[in-house]
Amino acid sequence: MPLARLLAIAYRQLIVGLHERLVARGWRDVRPAYGYVLLACREHPTTSGELATLLDVSKQAASKLVDGMVEASLVRRTTSPTDSRAKLVALTPRGRRLLAVVEEIYAELEGEWDAVAGRPTVAAVRDGLVTVLTAAYGGALPPVRPV
Repeated sequence: MPLARLLAIAYRQLIVGLHERLVARGWRDVRPAYGYVLLACREHPTTSGELATLLDVSKQAASKLVDGMVEASLVRRTTSPTDSRAKLVALTPRGRRLLAVVEEIYAELEGEWDAVAGRPTVAAVRDGLVTVLTAAYGGALPPVRPV
């Protein structure tokens, strides 16, 4: 089977596992698309326009997604300190808690892979992917984007 297909299946398994565990932990208002926005805002606030580019959707679609995340108290909109017309999207404390829970769940899921394939094998897969991807993207990993 081609590596691309195996990676796609593995990705799907991890995302499904993540969202099942989020629901089990009480995070019932989280959609898969929220993850891309949360990651984009993790280091610093961003604009809906930048999110639209990242997600490869219209500004209106990005704004609608952000609206849902504001309703879920995961992000908030603020005025840019450099341009009063621009609105920034920033994480709320609840959004930061969600990111921490996601990291915990990913560690659990990877631990399950370790139990099946062995920690050295999983570490080698991670190292190999980092090597290939950093070489392809000029020495740094690109932002996570939907396909």
